[in-house]
Amino acid sequence: MEIVYVYTKKRAEFGKQCNFSDRPAELHVDILPDPSLLDNFIERDPVDNGIQCVQMMSEHEVNTERFETETRGINHTEGGWPKDINSAEVEQVMRYRKKVEKDEMYVNTIQQLGSVMEHIIRQNNALDIYEDYFADIEVEGTDEPPSAKTINVFRDPNEYKRTATHISWFPDGPRKLAIAYCNLEFQRSPTDICHDSYIWDVENPNKPEMTLKPVSPLVCIEYNPKDSHILLGGCYNGQVAYWDVRKGSQPVEMTPVEHSHRDPAYKTVWLQSKTGSECFSASTDGQVLWWDTRKFSEPFESMILDPTKKQDLTKSQGSMALEYEPTMPTKFMVGTEQGSIFTCNRKAKTPAEKIVSVYPGHHGPVYSLQRNPFFPKNFLSVGDWTARIWSEDIRESSIMWTKYHTAYLTDGCWSPTRPAVFYTTRMDGTLDIWDFLFKQNDPTLSIQVCDDPLMSLRAQDQGKLIACGSQQGTATLLELSEGLIQLQRNEKSLVTAMFERETRREKILEARHREMKLKERTKSKGAAEKEDDEKEEDYDEEDLVGKAEADFFDTIEHAVKLREKKDAEKKKQEEALKASEDAGSGKVSPIDEESKEKEE
Repeated sequence: MEIVYVYTKKRAEFGKQCNFSDRPAELHVDILPDPSLLDNFIERDPVDNGIQCVQMMSEHEVNTERFETETRGINHTEGGWPKDINSAEVEQVMRYRKKVEKDEMYVNTIQQLGSVMEHIIRQNNALDIYEDYFADIEVEGTDEPPSAKTINVFRDPNEYKRTATHISWFPDGPRKLAIAYCNLEFQRSPTDICHDSYIWDVENPNKPEMTLKPVSPLVCIEYNPKDSHILLGGCYNGQVAYWDVRKGSQPVEMTPVEHSHRDPAYKTVWLQSKTGSECFSASTDGQVLWWDTRKFSEPFESMILDPTKKQDLTKSQGSMALEYEPTMPTKFMVGTEQGSIFTCNRKAKTPAEKIVSVYPGHHGPVYSLQRNPFFPKNFLSVGDWTARIWSEDIRESSIMWTKYHTAYLTDGCWSPTRPAVFYTTRMDGTLDIWDFLFKQNDPTLSIQVCDDPLMSLRAQDQGKLIACGSQQGTATLLELSEGLIQLQRNEKSLVTAMFERETRREKILEARHREMKLKERTKSKGAAEKEDDEKEEDYDEEDLVGKAEADFFDTIEHAVKLREKKDAEKKKQEEALKASEDAGSGKVSPIDEESKEKEE
């Protein structure tokens, strides 16, 4: 049952109906000021007002569109000549100059300017405007905690995001950086994916300064340290290409496919040479190839990374990392897919002698390899879940290593300004900054750069800026605090002492390990001799068994022969008995007949 109640009200009780209309404003009341009312005003003292400790703030979010800027250059040419004078014609220019120099106004003007210029030159000779007044004063280290802040973020402009696989800084200052973009997941890239890589201006993250257009995606890219206009790149299809930015986006020349690598060229490095045109590349096909950009048709030298030193390509190990120190032009190092680290000598007499030594390395591929810029005998390797510091004198194990992280390590490098600082990136998007003078078990500073895995890392030569590349094509530029850049007091001597101490410790452990191995070998040799004796005893037992069996059969045979002899004698006795019985009856036995014949 539904109950409904209706409220009713008369129309007259609603009041007057409102009628609205447009009409000009009307003044109904005008109250003039009355000074006498001021006497009725009383000041309140004290006055209580509730306030906050901070000023009231409001927050607003606005998404603004990125403003794209372009950089354009202007070429200035010599001007100021009259219209009838062609500045390219030497004769016309000389004729006009002689005419001007004969003019009286020209002589007077030069004399007036000469005195002013002489005064300025004397000032420059008297004062050194570039003098550093506080060069001898040591800068005391600040106590501020280590920190890093994000300056810029460079994103892959393409719709399908590719991994920022490698980063190279502009050699003439922190103004530009080149980033190689490539999708390393085999056969998971769309067919129409973009192959371009870019050169970015550090101060303009909105648009790349220049686009590099290779025929295959670039896995790595490197600026030429002698000529900042030239870049070298290793492609996904194994080719090596180089660009001259003055000649456009297309590569100047590429290595032929038939003479290139069979796998992606994961690392390319410029060599220290007089011409600045030599380079070498490494790939997972197990080869290291040397090139000259003046003759890119074929490599002028090659080496197979065969740990057996037989130069057998079927037994070679694929390369993932290269290390080359210009101060040691004949030596280089290679990190392999199998986790080994090869130290090589390019100028060896035979191909087998090119591989000097092999370090055990990591449980997985070695992604990064770099010598310490202050102590070249010590080098850093990054692979599996750890970063390790090695000494050339110890080949069995590393002298220092980080803890095993939960996430895989992908790249690492030393600080160019501090010998005790190095950086590593992880698959969980974290950048770790290690200072083993300050802390050895844990990183000094860990920064969550992004949520995507970080795949590449590069520090600028001045040490202040670091660029990290992610799997989604984002390159993040970080600026470090002064404490992580400036060389600390006695840092070199402390690092030297630490490296020497750890090397000495590893040598003692290595000697102890060898001693234990020798003891085990001696013990195992004694055990083997004992086993041989036991085997000989087993052989003696087998001989005894055979002898016993022979004796047994001989005994049986002898017993059989005796039995046969007894049976024969018994048979003879029976025959003799029968013969005697026949003799009693008048019959002569055959034996008696024979005996009689003998007697006769």
